[in-house]
Amino acid sequence: MTDEAPSAASPAQALAGGATGWAIWFTGLPGSGKSTIAHAVHAALRAEGRDARLIMMDDRRKEYFPKPAYTDEERAEAYRRFALEAAELVAQGHGLILDATAHRLEWRREARALIPRFAEVLVRCPLVEAMRREAMRSLEAAHHGKTRGYVTPGLYAKALGRKRSGVPVPGLGQVVGVDVDFEEDPQAECVLDALLPVPENTATVLAFVRGWLGAA
Repeated sequence: MTDEAPSAASPAQALAGGATGWAIWFTGLPGSGKSTIAHAVHAALRAEGRDARLIMMDDRRKEYFPKPAYTDEERAEAYRRFALEAAELVAQGHGLILDATAHRLEWRREARALIPRFAEVLVRCPLVEAMRREAMRSLEAAHHGKTRGYVTPGLYAKALGRKRSGVPVPGLGQVVGVDVDFEEDPQAECVLDALLPVPENTATVLAFVRGWLGAA
């Protein structure tokens, strides 16, 4: 893959062309459970026969930057490319489930501006619970010798250790919830409580999606 981001049709062009594509962006703190819910929603929509693709930022970022520098500028550029890639696929008529934290509101709003049929699912989770889940997930992955899907296993513990000691951690950028705040969007179409069971949250999103796509 080249470093050039795909060119996306403008919202007006997509609507004028009768594009039927759509995108739903799952966001929230690392460890909030958004990926688990996003996978469950994706599987359910596919089972219904819908054209739904799951695109995870963790995977895409490795494609965008095979040799990452972990800078703020690189993260912003990764989200810019992510939004452009999603916009192009939507303009082609595909349905997308986007799984990405994107803690800065402007990054998600950029995608909203590019994609005519766009919705955000916010998985709201207390920071202490997100930390607990991420720690358990990292321990389980290490126990099974699997780290696939993790940019930095144990990122909260490493970020907190760095904050206490002032000693840099190689390969660890700013961690959302520790070094930078997560910015919620008051426009988020669907807000979930991460403390509720996954099946309940999945059902809530599916009910929203069916009504949203039906209305669209």
